[in-house]
Amino acid sequence: MKFVTLVREEQRYACPIPCLPSDTTTASPPTAMSKLLDFYQPPLNETFQFSIELQQLLNGRKLLLQEIPFPIHLIHDHYLNGYVSYNKSIKEENGTYTCLRCGNTEKHLFAKYQCARCDEECTYCRHCITMGKVSQCSPLITWSGTPIQYPKQHRPLRWEGKLSPGQQQASEKIVQAVEKSLRLEGCKKVIGQQQEVPLVPNDVTKSEKKLNTNVHCLTLHQLLLSIFNKQRQSQTVQQNKLLVWAVCGAGKTEILFEGMNRALELGQNVLIATPRSDVVHELTPRIKAVFPSTSVISLFGGSEDRGKQGQLVISTTHQLLRYKNHFDFVVIDEVDAFPFSYDPMLKYAASQSAKPEATTILLTATPDKNLQKQVTKGTLDAVKIPKRYHGHPLPVPTVEWSGNWRKLLSKGLIPTNICEWLEKRMNLKQQAFLFVPSVAVLQKVVPILQTTYPSVEGVHSEDPDRREKVQKFRNGDILILVTTTILERGVTVPNIAVAVYGADDDVFTESALVQISGRVGRSAEYPSGDIVFYHYGKTEAMLDAIDHIREMNKLGGFS
Repeated sequence: MKFVTLVREEQRYACPIPCLPSDTTTASPPTAMSKLLDFYQPPLNETFQFSIELQQLLNGRKLLLQEIPFPIHLIHDHYLNGYVSYNKSIKEENGTYTCLRCGNTEKHLFAKYQCARCDEECTYCRHCITMGKVSQCSPLITWSGTPIQYPKQHRPLRWEGKLSPGQQQASEKIVQAVEKSLRLEGCKKVIGQQQEVPLVPNDVTKSEKKLNTNVHCLTLHQLLLSIFNKQRQSQTVQQNKLLVWAVCGAGKTEILFEGMNRALELGQNVLIATPRSDVVHELTPRIKAVFPSTSVISLFGGSEDRGKQGQLVISTTHQLLRYKNHFDFVVIDEVDAFPFSYDPMLKYAASQSAKPEATTILLTATPDKNLQKQVTKGTLDAVKIPKRYHGHPLPVPTVEWSGNWRKLLSKGLIPTNICEWLEKRMNLKQQAFLFVPSVAVLQKVVPILQTTYPSVEGVHSEDPDRREKVQKFRNGDILILVTTTILERGVTVPNIAVAVYGADDDVFTESALVQISGRVGRSAEYPSGDIVFYHYGKTEAMLDAIDHIREMNKLGGFS
């Protein structure tokens, strides 16, 4: 859609062509939104009867025009009355493009095409195209009117469980982080009001002030500004973030409960973001159960909650591209996981979705070297939990040589020791994961195994039945599940055994192997279990993963 700029009361404002007044004579040439000269945001008209439905859709979000199922005339009326903002989606400066939705500046990730909407050559961003095409003629629409305010709740948490000492320490740190963020926001609001109230005792006279050099006459504004700057300096050191470094099975979700409870008591918007949709599906019913009076929505590709409002949002990190300056309390679960750890776009989305003074909690069992370096330098606050909630040590993997598994697979064969391991699981009627390095390997392994074990199933990221298969496995309807690393995190099944087929493959990094090993022994009823790395030559990643697990056990007080 093309836009023009019009002069109204000596101010230049944007106007889509379908909303152009019939008597207009001073409009600029029609063009794409991103090519317009700068225009102003009309002030808020508090007497305007705004659309509650539009507010519900846009509050805290930045959406493409084509994502908004409302007439353009209604949207434009809200813009003219200060309730909606038009934002350029792509910025061009000295021949360099920036996508203002995903932050992309890579030249090779932009392309041009002859656009039917604006009838011009239009540049679009290829990096975030799976979330809808952002092009120069596609404005990003945000809500600038009255935000939705959630009421402060009294103790919304309904959970009777008990935290371990390690969990309790982390939980208290998270609550402290919420309180620190609240103090910063309070100082900031008061400073913004420019209050100039002298802070001196009422009984101190002018002559006493002159005689007593220890009495200082500061305004409230000056004092708060001083406090705020000191807090900000401290907060910069801590990056307004807390890293919770907890072993797999430490009970990271339960650690969050009190911090989330405090944020909800304050009427804050809460986000739990995770790189993978499987984790969203697992977390949603657990969170709804312990916060029954709170509006909870779940966002992922194809989610039925898309477009809905909720005070507590559980989302994949990709969906955060549609939010802006919305969340007060942000949790990034499995911060080291693919694709979040590899894609700057997702980090940008998480950052943009949070308010400037938001509390941000990073959760992981395997922080990358950059996060570990920040902790060592003291620029990132952290709490470490080296012991599982049930107090038992982490199961340590064993390694077994399985020969040239690739060559055997090309002949339609599975290494004998892996077959024997699977046979044992079948005899024990014990559920098991068999991790494989790729979809190509999975598609060969599953049919071979099914000739002997018909109940074996396979699942990978592109499997259309992925969600149903994972749920069947959780329910105990599938005994052996062959999977890629897509299920290395977030799926908890009691009394499970795990084997890694081709553990020497490059895809099995130290982090991946630690996470895979963490599937075992998570239940208090079954705190131990079998985890085997089958290989055609030990790798550093395998040995580092075993060392990592042993070191955590040592820190947890186990020899």
